[in-house]
Amino acid sequence: LSSCVPHTQVVMRLLVSLQSPPVAVQEAVEVALDAGYRHVDCAYFYQNEAEIGAAFQKKFGEGKLKRDELYVVSKLWNIFHAPQDVKPAFLKSLTMLNLDYLDLYLMHSPMGFPSNPCSKQDQSPTKSSSTSLFSWQAMEKLVDEGLVKSVGVSNFNVSQLERLLSVCRIKPAANQVELHPYLTQPELVEYCKSKGIVLIAYSPFGCPALPCPVPLLENPTVNEIAQKHGKTSAQVLIRFHIQRGIATIPKSITPTRIVENAEVYDFHLTRKEIQMLEGLNCNTRFIKWNLLG
Repeated sequence: LSSCVPHTQVVMRLLVSLQSPPVAVQEAVEVALDAGYRHVDCAYFYQNEAEIGAAFQKKFGEGKLKRDELYVVSKLWNIFHAPQDVKPAFLKSLTMLNLDYLDLYLMHSPMGFPSNPCSKQDQSPTKSSSTSLFSWQAMEKLVDEGLVKSVGVSNFNVSQLERLLSVCRIKPAANQVELHPYLTQPELVEYCKSKGIVLIAYSPFGCPALPCPVPLLENPTVNEIAQKHGKTSAQVLIRFHIQRGIATIPKSITPTRIVENAEVYDFHLTRKEIQMLEGLNCNTRFIKWNLLG
């Protein structure tokens, strides 16, 4: 794999979240690796990087996997935005993952939080663009030191990307954001494509655990397209992103679903079907980063 984000039609993605119990996390990663997944999306905030690292070491030890076959991503959490905190935070993730380097390190969000959660001072996010800039400069140094191959961002909108691109030395390789038919973000998609920034879609199924009039996985349009192709709604939603040139990280700890989510290369959505799915857009955001700045 190159130092860039792998092509969406070559490598599937796995995201494991903080809601998953430790044993289930390690098992899920092992199942995914055995099923051919090679891009694992991690974050300090998920609090499970040690379990993921254990899965890596087990597969390395079995001789079933080499480090250069993996594409591992982690993220700088918001309390570590001070420049002097960036490298220690990165090294903590690297140590827990039992790796010598990362392929991609993302700024988890444009907003920094106070590092002391018990402080009685103002707990609101730091919205200054200079905070992100100084954090980014520290992340660029990680590339210079050979600790990570690429750096990127997450939850950045167009204006935030423009500010960063106007001053950065190393262009962000990727922007990981919430994307699904209920939130297609066409302006952001086109902007990132124009700048050569790979979009990575999290929550490609919406958020089934949160209240919604019609959950995306149960949407009649999605179900109709799935039945036509003999596929599941989840597979259609993953394929939707792949055909838009967007990398996708479906989240699951269920072995059968992990394997199922990878079986999306034997069918093709028509242009009309893509337009039908795009027509579901209602700007519904399940992960409320917009409340933070």
